[in-house]
Amino acid sequence: MTIEINQQLIPPRTFGEKLKNIGPGIVVAATGAGTADLITSLVLGTQFGMTFVWAIIVGSVLKYFLNEGVGRWYLATGQTILDGWQQLGKWATGYFGVYSIIWGFVYGAAAASTSGMAMHAMFPIMPVWAWSIIHAIVGFILIWVGKYLLFEKVMTALIAVMFVTIIGTAALFLPSFGDFAFGFVPRVPQGSFILMLGLIGGVGGTITMASYGYWLREKGWNGKQWIAAMRTDAKIAYFLTGLFTLAGLIIGAQFLAGTGVSIRDDEGLIKLSEMLGAEFGTPMRWMFLVAFWSAAYSSLLGVWNGVPYLFADFIKTIRKNKQEVSVKDPAYRFYLFWLTFPPMILFYFGKPVELIILYGALGAIFMPFLALSLLLLLNSKTIAIESRNKWVPNAVLTGCLIMFGYLGIQELVKLFSKFM
Repeated sequence: MTIEINQQLIPPRTFGEKLKNIGPGIVVAATGAGTADLITSLVLGTQFGMTFVWAIIVGSVLKYFLNEGVGRWYLATGQTILDGWQQLGKWATGYFGVYSIIWGFVYGAAAASTSGMAMHAMFPIMPVWAWSIIHAIVGFILIWVGKYLLFEKVMTALIAVMFVTIIGTAALFLPSFGDFAFGFVPRVPQGSFILMLGLIGGVGGTITMASYGYWLREKGWNGKQWIAAMRTDAKIAYFLTGLFTLAGLIIGAQFLAGTGVSIRDDEGLIKLSEMLGAEFGTPMRWMFLVAFWSAAYSSLLGVWNGVPYLFADFIKTIRKNKQEVSVKDPAYRFYLFWLTFPPMILFYFGKPVELIILYGALGAIFMPFLALSLLLLLNSKTIAIESRNKWVPNAVLTGCLIMFGYLGIQELVKLFSKFM
């Protein structure tokens, strides 16, 4: 277990001690494993059965290396990812500043709406927009007044509920050993290439991955002696994320395949819960709806807590302020407010087309931007030689850059062709 002497935490040494101390990784898993991952895996399972088990494994490994890179940069240098981006040039911090404002406005509405939709399906006593507002405000209050350890406990509880319910649902439809083993052999059926890349890229989070260093600091993990514990923490995170995504693939392959039902959005998850209820009874419908809600709301809370650190650090960086950011930082609280209240306008007026285009365009290049920045930073002289990238992280991050870059181009082409 972690031992505290004179307020200094001593890193756990054995695997068992490391498991007892995991926490930031649980937050990463709870935030990253959202409804989008569930929908993507359901769609692939429905169309292609268990073919893409291997893609979930690949996606989990890629995201692990990205997340590990963010954590290693912080622990090895004591610098945040924003400090690193500033070293790469003002273009990097400038890109993040613009992206964070637009992303926060659109995501704030989307996350609250998804949580509200799930709650409305269980308790239709209020309209979706009312439940959405309640979820956003409760998240705002929890993050505003709460400490990190309270936040971590809430996220741990939510991910426990999410995994018990979604994996419990998938357990009803376990494939045969042969079908499951078939999915470990890499193959890409005709017409599935882009969907396959989307599944790999969709496992886990996006912008919230950059928040990992702040969660490590809040946990009290500082210095390169914590890198081993951080790696265990991150591996647990993406093991759980991969398991969650695999459960969606199994449900799609074993229950939805051949039904003609299309699960394309959050409304489709409600349709799926109704189908499960009709087949297995009301308790099963409720279990899946609870899974839907916990996946949605854990993502909301993770963003509400994590991304304001990035924004506050952005403000600190451009002002050349060397103080560490905290939840009491005015910029942190401004961004928490920005995520919560202004996006409520979109509940009534919808999303302006221009905002969707800009949001999509900036978002499409975030993952290749993160991969490129980690490649540059983790091979730079800023980081100690023993903590720099070896050939495996370099190869994986290069693969991430190529794959996410290709996906970003595809997303941009699709986005602009839709609105031109």
